[in-house]
Amino acid sequence: MTDIPNLSRSTRSSKFQMNSAFSDDEDLPYLFSEHRLKLELMAAEDLDSDLDLAFRIQLEEALAASLAFHPSASTSTSSDFFVDSHLTSESDGFSKISGLQSEELARFEQEVKDLEASGAEVLRLTGELRRQIHHERVARQILRIQEEDWRDWADNYEKPLDYGEGSSKSRSLAESDEIFGLYFKGIVIEERVRGEKTVLAGIGVAICDSRGNLILEVRKPLLGNGMSKNAAAAKALIEGLNAALGLELKRITIYFDYYPLYQFIIGRWLPKQRKISALVDEVTTLEEKFIYFNPKLVARNDIRYAFELARDAIVSQVSTPAESSQAKNLTKNCVICLEDTDIDRMFSVDGCLHQYCFSCMKQHVEVKLLHGMVPKCPHEGCKSELVVESCRKFLTPNAIDTFSQRLREASIPVTERVYCPHPRCSTLMSKSGVLEYAKDFLDVERTGARKCMKCHGLFCITCKVPWHSNMNCHDYKMLNPHPPSEDVKLKSLATRNLWRQCVKCNHMIELAEGCFHMTCRCGNEFCYNCGAEWKNKQATCSCPLWVEDHIWLEQDRHFDEEEEEEHEDDEYYDSDLDYY
Repeated sequence: MTDIPNLSRSTRSSKFQMNSAFSDDEDLPYLFSEHRLKLELMAAEDLDSDLDLAFRIQLEEALAASLAFHPSASTSTSSDFFVDSHLTSESDGFSKISGLQSEELARFEQEVKDLEASGAEVLRLTGELRRQIHHERVARQILRIQEEDWRDWADNYEKPLDYGEGSSKSRSLAESDEIFGLYFKGIVIEERVRGEKTVLAGIGVAICDSRGNLILEVRKPLLGNGMSKNAAAAKALIEGLNAALGLELKRITIYFDYYPLYQFIIGRWLPKQRKISALVDEVTTLEEKFIYFNPKLVARNDIRYAFELARDAIVSQVSTPAESSQAKNLTKNCVICLEDTDIDRMFSVDGCLHQYCFSCMKQHVEVKLLHGMVPKCPHEGCKSELVVESCRKFLTPNAIDTFSQRLREASIPVTERVYCPHPRCSTLMSKSGVLEYAKDFLDVERTGARKCMKCHGLFCITCKVPWHSNMNCHDYKMLNPHPPSEDVKLKSLATRNLWRQCVKCNHMIELAEGCFHMTCRCGNEFCYNCGAEWKNKQATCSCPLWVEDHIWLEQDRHFDEEEEEEHEDDEYYDSDLDYY
């Protein structure tokens, strides 16, 4: 009997477990349906919010339109604020769009005007060329006419220029046997702009007639990345060929200064880069349009005018503010003082394009002039000479005069130089020049008398003294066996101060500081200690290169000694050890 209740309890327990399991299976569909209802409810709420937003937007647009037609209508404060802001944003957008359209229209109108102006200029130049060629042809025909025939019917000779429209204009230039010259140059320069390297490129083209008269000049900046020297030169050539075709020139000689491009054009080399190959192909296509096409390799000096045009094109990119938003103030780092300087304050040396700031160039030129030398490019190993007119940007008028004087001295060989012996003149002249100048006034064949080209004073070219009248050179030297007192004082001063005299030009040199390697203003290099010549920057003597007394200035020596004493005192007082 006792086992039955236990059985019934176990039975009830099993039934409860089965019922609970069954109820869980029945709840799954209910849970799924409830989850689906929640998702649909959320979607409905989102749709309702979207519809509500769309309704509010339509309502606000209607209110805005109503306010536009009825300004006196009153609405709520919030609605007024929203509508006003909405209208303001729309008006700002319309104003920006209209502003951009106006700028684009103005730019387009300017391009049209520029195109019309360039077309008119081409027509004008073509007309001038046509008249020039016609006049030259008529002049050659007149030269071939005999004098007797010209005397008989010269008054009836006419050769009017045909101004008719159509192909006659082209024939007048195309049939001309005159050969024109095309000079071109492409320059690529790497500048440093606020610590970043910037590549600037420009081209220059000059077209001249057979007599060298300038007909057309073109200067144009090149924009874009990846510009190389080959590409710039090829684009300059293409620009020049198109300009020549625009002027209806069919016979032309092209002057190259860039050897690789010349080899590409004549077909001796094949370009490896695809871009260069495309440019060379374009040149070949343009070449077929000419009756006479003659490439010619020349030195850089022969295309100097095109070089200056290309350089002006680069300068125009710097001086004119760029229209793009990426425009920056260009600066360049001077390799002498290592300072970033505005590029308009940088000096570019003619011929080599090495650039330095005005301050460094001023110091460089003044030091060279002070040493009696002709200033050249400061770049190591560069032999480009400076032009006086270009240096007016940073030199004073007195320095310009000294520069011109140094150039005159350099143009006269040392053995040909002669100075006026009159104390208040001392003008530099050449022996041949003063000889030609004195021929009209003196009997230079029998005497050594010469006349100064500046003070017009007479002097003896043999004795180097003012002219000794009624006395020949032998008698003068007999009466004056000793040199002038001024020369004696100079030699005494040179001996006392240990000055050296250049063996090439006899110029006195004093060593103030530095090493014993001396460079005279005539270019002679020698040892100041013994006078031996230096060859190939190497001494030919065994003298020391320098001594300490000439390396250290006296004031620097005192400063270093005082600094050393102060340093020793500091070490003494800062010591951690105590001595009793």
